[in-house]
Amino acid sequence: MKAHTKESQSTMTPEKAVQFLSEGNERFQNNLKANRNLLQQVNDTSEGQFPFATILSCIDSRVSAELIFDQGLGDIFSVRIAGNFVNEDILGSMEFASKLAGTKLIVVLGHTSCGAIKGACDHARLGNLTKLIQKIEPAVDAVEEPKEEDKRNSKNLEFVDAVSAKNVELTIARIRKESPVLKEMEDNGDIKIVGAMYNVATGAVDFY
Repeated sequence: MKAHTKESQSTMTPEKAVQFLSEGNERFQNNLKANRNLLQQVNDTSEGQFPFATILSCIDSRVSAELIFDQGLGDIFSVRIAGNFVNEDILGSMEFASKLAGTKLIVVLGHTSCGAIKGACDHARLGNLTKLIQKIEPAVDAVEEPKEEDKRNSKNLEFVDAVSAKNVELTIARIRKESPVLKEMEDNGDIKIVGAMYNVATGAVDFY
């Protein structure tokens, strides 16, 4: 499999981009890899890059977007931050990726058993991590069940995963609200902004 070119990127659609990622995740789950020569892709991309998707994911060591979607060099822009939320720098990176570099899809990828989400559920406070956790805590408040305080913490993994999913939803809403550039592109059908969850126990990604 060769690196994407300007021509292949131009024929990519948001729907096809989701399909490409889904097929890549299927290969990953089945311990298969597309036949690609990474050194050849280094040469192919040395004078330019034409990725088809931008993926915002957590820094979790188990959630490498290139691996779980079986993608090569030049295929995706990978943005990583604990808790996969957005700020103005990440939004600017996404605007560059979509408006200037031509990606057709933005994926906000959460995952199960997320450490940053657990920290938010427990309202952890530690140095600079405190401000990061506070950016995720609105997702904790937005999950209404369970109501019992003793069940709204990191020991309740079902609650943690519900908060992870809600955090993805809130992050997508923030992208649309805080980036007129991306909102306009989505409204015009140039890109799609979608959410997904990665299961660290199975290797499966569910898009929604």
